[in-house]
Amino acid sequence: MTNFQIYKKVLSFSFLSLLIDLAMLALVSASTVIGFFIGQGVNAEGGGFVGAVFGLIVGAILFGLAGNFASFTVNAAQIAMITEGVTTDKMPDHTFKSGFQAVKARFGAITALFFIIRAIKSVFRQLGRGINKIGTAVGGDVGNTVTSVIDGIIQTLIAYLCDCCLGWVLYRKDQNAARSACEGTVIFFKHGKTLLKNAGRIFGMGALSFILVGGALFGGLFLLFNGPFNGAMVSLYTELGKLVEGELGFSVIVFVIMFSAIGAIVLWSILHGVLGHPFILVGVLRNYIQSGIGDTIKESDFADVEAKAPKFGKLVAKANEGK
Repeated sequence: MTNFQIYKKVLSFSFLSLLIDLAMLALVSASTVIGFFIGQGVNAEGGGFVGAVFGLIVGAILFGLAGNFASFTVNAAQIAMITEGVTTDKMPDHTFKSGFQAVKARFGAITALFFIIRAIKSVFRQLGRGINKIGTAVGGDVGNTVTSVIDGIIQTLIAYLCDCCLGWVLYRKDQNAARSACEGTVIFFKHGKTLLKNAGRIFGMGALSFILVGGALFGGLFLLFNGPFNGAMVSLYTELGKLVEGELGFSVIVFVIMFSAIGAIVLWSILHGVLGHPFILVGVLRNYIQSGIGDTIKESDFADVEAKAPKFGKLVAKANEGK
């Protein structure tokens, strides 16, 4: 099967993820608006803005508790089907149903991986600190910019690598999740040159999507916030001015531009995650799984990664506990 054929078959999971994200976004928005009106009722200076921030925090906490695991489960079902497609060159007719059946069959391992992912991320972050020393060596504002760019690249790669580890866990049904996660981490470092060609696909398509889709979203939001919703923007701008007890240093139109930009980035992140990310992931996961199948992971490979990132040793210890 071609990458595009697999992508079309798993797109239903993406739309379910979109519904979950929209539901969570509506929850956060409603919580923020409710907080804003409650804050205004207090009759304190900047009360509306403080209430909105408090409502936003409450909504974000609820999103973190409920939304993350729901999205992770849907993502696991999608990756299960992508993994089957790239390893067997065929997929079941009822892809959506089969994906969740695969998750149900490996629910214990997938739930365990939901928490193991934190350990995997910490390993890659630890390795990333060494790369970030480039920015530190440069120093000054330029050095800080270099460090920020490198950190952003590392975070993006971590997201794809965690998905690849999940694919490896679903592929290796004969062992515990921690062991598979350790192998998945090793595969990346042993076959870094092979997997590096995925970086162009990840960042090239991501940049193109950001410019075209993100730009269109910004334009649409600006027209809304500077048109029908301009009154609400002026009220929020006024509340913010009361909170800081002075001039904000920028005009209402600049505030609208900033608000539109933030909204566009948030919406683009959701749309790219739903439609762009899976397409890129199919190609990345194909290269990743094929590299892993063609290799035999040994204990010495674990030791090599642990030497670069000591935190990896804790994950290996957890894997050995499940033997």
